[in-house]
Amino acid sequence: MGEVRVCVMRIEGTNREEDAQAAFEAAGADQVELVHLKQLAHEDTVPTDLHRNLDDYQILFIPGGFSAGDAVRAGAIWAARIRADLGDQIERFVESGRLVGGVCNGFQVLLELGCLPGWAGTLPDEPEAALMPNDIGRFQCRFVELRRESETPCAWLAEVPSENMLVPIAHGEGKFALAPDTAEEGLKRLESAGQVTFRYVRPDGSPADGEFPYNPNGSLSDIAGICNEKGNVFGMMPHPENVIHPMQSPDWTRRERKAYGLPLFESAVRYARGL
Repeated sequence: MGEVRVCVMRIEGTNREEDAQAAFEAAGADQVELVHLKQLAHEDTVPTDLHRNLDDYQILFIPGGFSAGDAVRAGAIWAARIRADLGDQIERFVESGRLVGGVCNGFQVLLELGCLPGWAGTLPDEPEAALMPNDIGRFQCRFVELRRESETPCAWLAEVPSENMLVPIAHGEGKFALAPDTAEEGLKRLESAGQVTFRYVRPDGSPADGEFPYNPNGSLSDIAGICNEKGNVFGMMPHPENVIHPMQSPDWTRRERKAYGLPLFESAVRYARGL
């Protein structure tokens, strides 16, 4: 079994990179590095001891935050910089079967890049889905109930149980959407390929059916996360890296809670160790 090295990418405005680092370390990764985009992209201007090569890692993770202040729209500037500076490296990384994950701002980045849902290739010319402003019209920061889909090729979910998960959200642009003229067809394609990974649900596990606050942003078909068809690229809006200990649940002193987010990172590490 091989060593698992994780690259947690960051730029100006990210704020969950240390949370992600702690999650991967708790999941058993051998080395987790916080790496600025410039360390990967500009070998000629970065000191030799700071330069990093994406090919040296088995997992690439894009964390949450407000990259570049979410100017233009959430994740757009970070995605444009990745495409310009790391496009070829990202394509090789994804097509080799290695894991890429993105949470919140990272999910927005992967959609802007077109890595998700990935129907037109790893880095298509235009996005195929989007995360739009929440229907409620304001930022949401609280816990929501999620449930994983039972049929999915997503490597990140292999150890995630099929039960409700209480996971925090913190976003103003989290409404998953497909182009209106192809939304019905696109949703069928996502579902038939098992690309829907998580959905927002009610506390009893029944569908949120778009109802606020159970669906906090108005996402199409209550979608909280998706993967590509191969299952190695994954993104979601809620923050599993912030529930890797039971005591991180808001009511842990009143009822039994689990480390809901940890199995996701354990799944990724176990998969990467077998590459």
